[in-house]
Amino acid sequence: MPKYIDIHSHVNFKAFKEDGDAVIQRALDNDTWLINVGSQLSTSKRAVEMANKYKEGVFAIVGLHPIHLENLFHDDEEIGGEGFTTKAEEFKKDDYRGLLKNPKVVGIGECGLDYFHCNPETIEKQKKVFREQVSLAQETNKALMLHIRNGSTSSPQVIPKPNAYQDVLEILKELSGVKGNVHFFAGSLEDAKNFNDLGFAVSFTGVITFTHDYDEVIKSIPLDMIMADTDCPYVAPIPHRGKRNEPVYVKEIVKKIAEIKNLPEAEVAEAIVTNARRIFGV
Repeated sequence: MPKYIDIHSHVNFKAFKEDGDAVIQRALDNDTWLINVGSQLSTSKRAVEMANKYKEGVFAIVGLHPIHLENLFHDDEEIGGEGFTTKAEEFKKDDYRGLLKNPKVVGIGECGLDYFHCNPETIEKQKKVFREQVSLAQETNKALMLHIRNGSTSSPQVIPKPNAYQDVLEILKELSGVKGNVHFFAGSLEDAKNFNDLGFAVSFTGVITFTHDYDEVIKSIPLDMIMADTDCPYVAPIPHRGKRNEPVYVKEIVKKIAEIKNLPEAEVAEAIVTNARRIFGV
């Protein structure tokens, strides 16, 4: 097994179009495995294609991200990288079911709820598609890679103000029996504990290397419920902040988790790999 694993990367995105293979090889050469995560059907297929090129150490997760349900421009401030426009896409369960038959595909996602730009109609659409992906996870016994984000201060006013973390929890309680991970965790300690109680780990990104907002969450939850993800090409950790992120930088996140929990880095790295094996079967 590797020393490190990046459980949520996007080397399947266009940011790595010219050098994706070199980026993956750099990670493998540095004892780091990775899971490329799809955001729609095209990037999900690309994740599977990339995983199939490697004998070991590269895996895929396939699914439909909630922001890909609407035609919408997402600026660089919102996503922490080059802006892009999404085109509305339907969740084609049979297409994803077919991808899930590949042994290199270890989960469904990233799926969930994103209320950054929200109104009652889009919220209900997101919930419907999320339920369909949870149902597929139940059917195929695959783990979920969750994306959850609350609204911004500039979001359209929806009264009462919705809470994406609470809404995801309610759906997971309704459609029980699934496991997974909440990637790029940005909720409260109570949220983290509630997900842990359902058997879901939470993962942290390079954000924890330049803010203390999540120190208390990291200190308080058990090591066997924590993982690390780069979400590359976004949010590179210190000392690479401002550059394009990549999987090999996950070691900086592991190092910071160890520092916050006052544990040896080697112990944390080993635990995160163990957690990934348990949840995703890598």
